[in-house]
Amino acid sequence: MTIQKLRKGDKVAILSPSSGLAGIFPWVLDLGIGRLKNNFQLIPVEYPTTRMPAASAQLRANDINAAFADPDIKGIIASLGGHDQIKVLKYIDKEILQNNPKPFFGYSDNTNLHQLLWKLGMPAYYGGSIMTQFAMQGAMHAITEESINNALFEHGEVKLPTAGVFTDVDLDWADRSTLNGERSMEKNEGWYWDGAGEVEGVLWGGCVETLTVQLESNVYLPDEKDLKDIVLYLETAEGIPEHWVIEYLLIALGERGILSKTKAVLVGRPKAWQLEKQLDADQKNQYRKDQRDIVVRTVREYNKDAIIVQNMDFGHTDPQIIVPSRNKARIDESTRSVYFTY
Repeated sequence: MTIQKLRKGDKVAILSPSSGLAGIFPWVLDLGIGRLKNNFQLIPVEYPTTRMPAASAQLRANDINAAFADPDIKGIIASLGGHDQIKVLKYIDKEILQNNPKPFFGYSDNTNLHQLLWKLGMPAYYGGSIMTQFAMQGAMHAITEESINNALFEHGEVKLPTAGVFTDVDLDWADRSTLNGERSMEKNEGWYWDGAGEVEGVLWGGCVETLTVQLESNVYLPDEKDLKDIVLYLETAEGIPEHWVIEYLLIALGERGILSKTKAVLVGRPKAWQLEKQLDADQKNQYRKDQRDIVVRTVREYNKDAIIVQNMDFGHTDPQIIVPSRNKARIDESTRSVYFTY
């Protein structure tokens, strides 16, 4: 299914299909919307639940249906992730989505909607939420802005950059003065490779915690016959989960026969700091290393040949690369290069 790229001046729906924090921290939403207008020259259109703190699943689905059905809306961007979007999917009119394909941006809990869109044959873009990437304190990160621009407006294959520095440290949204601050950055160690060769495949995956719920419900996942020769992309959310969480997900994919048919596994750098759990530098480094080790060990139980690339710049750390779900990825270990087709 072909998705039409946007043009400057197009209208874009701003939705809250998961969390209602846009209604609690509207100044953060406003900053992100301002960047959408000023940096990308797009026209934001808010819907009834965009700033509603506790909208029902039915009401959130109504907004999704309406945004896809409106021919004047050329793209849809989530305000943020959350934790219960899977409850929204049963109220979505799949026929509306299939008849009105358009780009959807969001990550984390928005993995749920990504799965439904993938099942319907529709590419989508994993990343680029209004309240996080667009509303980055101080200014948007250059790599993030370039990647969003590629996803919104450009066609073709792009070689992914590697960020020299990154952050997983949050600033408190409740303190409005932080909007003018900057998050502390740390040096990036680069990508970690395991495996050799050059492969390509269609991107499928998302947030580990959300995919776990998807696997347990097994309602909206793509047919397993379609999950062959894929490039699996995974990343853990901001809760700093125990490593058995990603291990169990990989085991589930392995036992279903999906991992054995996977061409490559791409893993985003895990977020290892949050306001409620402030790990120090040594603890963060150990957490990341332990996750990398368990990913390699578990994948190799089911697939000896897939290329594994970890510590990549997508997911819950910033800057953020946008992952074009259901589009092609190409991985070349000989040149240590990864390419996404936007």
